[in-house]
Amino acid sequence: MSRQNYTFTSESVSEGHPDKVCDRISDAILDALLAEDPLARVACETFATTNRVVIGGEVGLTDQAKLHDYMERIPDITRACIKDIGYEQEKFHHATCEITNLLHEQSAHIAQGVTGEQGDEGAGDQGIMFGFATNETKELMPAPIQFSHAILRRLAEVRKSGAEPALGPDAKSQLSVVYRDGKPVGISSIVLSTQHLDPDLTSEQIREIVTPYIYEALPEGWLMDDTEWHVNPTGKFVIGGPDGDAGLTGRKIIVDTYGGAAPHGGGAFSGKDPTKVDRSAAYVSRYLAKNVVAAGLAEKCLVQLSYAIGVAKPLSIYVDTFGTGDVAAQAIEKAIPKIIDLTPRGIRTHLDLNKPIYERTAAYGHFGRAPEADGGFSWERTDLVDALKAEV
Repeated sequence: MSRQNYTFTSESVSEGHPDKVCDRISDAILDALLAEDPLARVACETFATTNRVVIGGEVGLTDQAKLHDYMERIPDITRACIKDIGYEQEKFHHATCEITNLLHEQSAHIAQGVTGEQGDEGAGDQGIMFGFATNETKELMPAPIQFSHAILRRLAEVRKSGAEPALGPDAKSQLSVVYRDGKPVGISSIVLSTQHLDPDLTSEQIREIVTPYIYEALPEGWLMDDTEWHVNPTGKFVIGGPDGDAGLTGRKIIVDTYGGAAPHGGGAFSGKDPTKVDRSAAYVSRYLAKNVVAAGLAEKCLVQLSYAIGVAKPLSIYVDTFGTGDVAAQAIEKAIPKIIDLTPRGIRTHLDLNKPIYERTAAYGHFGRAPEADGGFSWERTDLVDALKAEV
């Protein structure tokens, strides 16, 4: 019997966090390439520090002769990301930071493992990927990470609208959520650190600014009389972003997924095109787990897939419903490959992933978001419910 009464903590970081700045740039470059070439192979990494951004990785295009033309657009794409996030600091400014582009052609040895006689066939790498869903929130996400994201997303909205001009782009949140009988009921502690542009503001003044928005983002009644608050606990937070701490693509993988409430595979997401199963198979794993829970087959579901480079079909499918299932986990495992093609090509086709839909995923989580009309967050759909019910 799993524990029913406990406290669990997850954290989130804002779009202005240095690692998230890098994720954003990597995914914006990916989107720009996919917009021109839906079959582009991209593995883009970004590093950012004081007044400097370095971009590296590999690109494979249908017409490789066009690579040079695309590369000339990289600085403008990078500056647009930094500007939209809101960085105009003396030592990290969208107009003046130095940008070094080291992207180059994809390795032919990697490409040969992915491309078969009829186009994209094999997985782009070996690896394990996990998807998770739980009915403790309407988004079927764990509450600690879902509401940690919600707080920072709300603060970003009021910062960018001009309603709270004192706030800066860099911020972190952390919630310790109390569970009773296996369900979230309140928050024992909240930690929020947010950059502020006025150096004279105190922690108490910052708390006055952010408190109404925190209440807006959280379920009514979750903030209790004995909830501990830690707002900018170190005092001033004026120097933020890559000037305060270096950033790197792919360094916030727990923030990107389930806040530690479920396992994570070995690979990050941002900057990778959907032939990379690190990304696409993690998305389809979430899709499957969410549909299992949405179908009422379990209150909680974990799906693991595994792949080998150059091999199309997954090596294994594992399902765990943590004792909450109305049907055996093995029955779900057998049903999954009957209702969806889990080859890399099958995943990309079913979820329509060869589109420029990734820049928007770079902050506030890849999961627990609403599916969008242009195909964004397609892995959050619950359109497999009937097929799952019929098969099990």
